[in-house]
Amino acid sequence: MLELKYSSHQYEAGTDEAGRGCLSGPVVAAAVILPDHFEHELLNDSKQLSDKKRRYLRPIIEKEALAFGVAFVYQDKIDQINILNASILAMHKSIEAMAISPEFIVVDGNRFKDYFSIPHQTIVKGDGKFLNIAAASILAKTYRDDYMEKIHDDFPVYNWARNKGYPTEEHRMALKEFGSCLHHRKSFRLLPDQLKLDL
Repeated sequence: MLELKYSSHQYEAGTDEAGRGCLSGPVVAAAVILPDHFEHELLNDSKQLSDKKRRYLRPIIEKEALAFGVAFVYQDKIDQINILNASILAMHKSIEAMAISPEFIVVDGNRFKDYFSIPHQTIVKGDGKFLNIAAASILAKTYRDDYMEKIHDDFPVYNWARNKGYPTEEHRMALKEFGSCLHHRKSFRLLPDQLKLDL
């Protein structure tokens, strides 16, 4: 069973991001403050859940949360400031989007930058340990999936509806055949370097 939260603060926000390892599209972060009585038997790290379960849980989280925020940082900004800084920026923006300012922040992973003077704690694999981070992981993942499915219609050759922009073999083959588009992260190595011999 996941614990509700890390600290004794009433307004502890859990935050997480989705899309960090993708070749295209934004990195999306969410922040969630859950009430002290919150529990749900299905709620877990979004990577452990099916798409159907994530989509079932999203409206429950949004309805039950004391506050939540979701934020997108797009590929141009990722290329400008790098993916780690973009992920942290997205988390900051998601916290800023909440109707309640948190007293404490718990972050999935091991890297974060101070958000004003609010104390924080990074937790490796935190989305599998604390409900507020797990809830944030579900919101971040489902909002990003929705976005990738929407832009898939404009660029169906990459099949983002299925691979969501991750470096799958299908995505890399499409990059090899059609090149990149405006949604790709130009600072990422889109295709592995290949040895060429001029014979």
